[in-house]
Amino acid sequence: MMIHTRFAPSPTGLMHLGHALAARVAFTLARQSNGIFHLRHEDIDGPRVREEFYNRIEEDLNWLGLNWDGDPLRQTSRIPAYTAALRTLRERKLIYPCFCTRREIQQEWARIGAAPHGENDSIYPATCRNLPAEEAEMKIASDIPYAWRLDTQSAAKIAGPLVFQDLHFGKITVNPDALGDVVLARKDIGTAYHLAVVVDDAFQKITHVTRGEDLLASTHIHRLLQALLDLPEPIYHHHPLVLDEHGQRLAKRNESQSIAALRAGGMTPSAVLALTESVFQKNLLGLSG
Repeated sequence: MMIHTRFAPSPTGLMHLGHALAARVAFTLARQSNGIFHLRHEDIDGPRVREEFYNRIEEDLNWLGLNWDGDPLRQTSRIPAYTAALRTLRERKLIYPCFCTRREIQQEWARIGAAPHGENDSIYPATCRNLPAEEAEMKIASDIPYAWRLDTQSAAKIAGPLVFQDLHFGKITVNPDALGDVVLARKDIGTAYHLAVVVDDAFQKITHVTRGEDLLASTHIHRLLQALLDLPEPIYHHHPLVLDEHGQRLAKRNESQSIAALRAGGMTPSAVLALTESVFQKNLLGLSG
């Protein structure tokens, strides 16, 4: 089996040390096995995406010596594939339209006296899951904004028990409720992160998904979608992150840690990569273990 890995940044800002680490891990796994290293621009984030960031990401990767194979993939060129996957899920009655605003979701949690427990308080209380079909159709016809959400309850019944293999965390049993009924498509673009990433991993024949451990919870949903859409199951490696001086993961808004700023300050590619070395070595142990 030829190993295929990918680095999948969003062109909504400059690359920072965390991105350099993620790219380095995926690049190293591919190169040490004579495999393929893909670059994918996850550019479905609407107005935050800017053309200059595609170019800056590619420049930084080339400067670091993390050269990818083939042409970079842009998710905005793949909308028909996401539409087809969404249609399959809709025909199987595994998704439903959700008309709730963020404020309404917060109000619903307050009403039932509970608290959301997902990343960024994003767990959805399934308010629209059992909305009568006639009412949903009327809202859609009235041009009320909506998103398509995965019915994790129905999906779990169809998929049955699932697991995924992680090179860092070991064998993990899938919890369909890890992120609740996630959004799979927004009306404006017809897809969202969870659906697009699963469809594209299959399209690019990704055998090993390497990414930060902050995305571990998302893998429960991704493994569920792979089963529902009859897509291949990759091996995962959710690696430790590069943290700032406060122990927090790096963010694009911290431009002082961007690769561009480090380059402008006179650092060499090897010196920049050295800043990720201690975390990289921990990752390397997992990849070779």
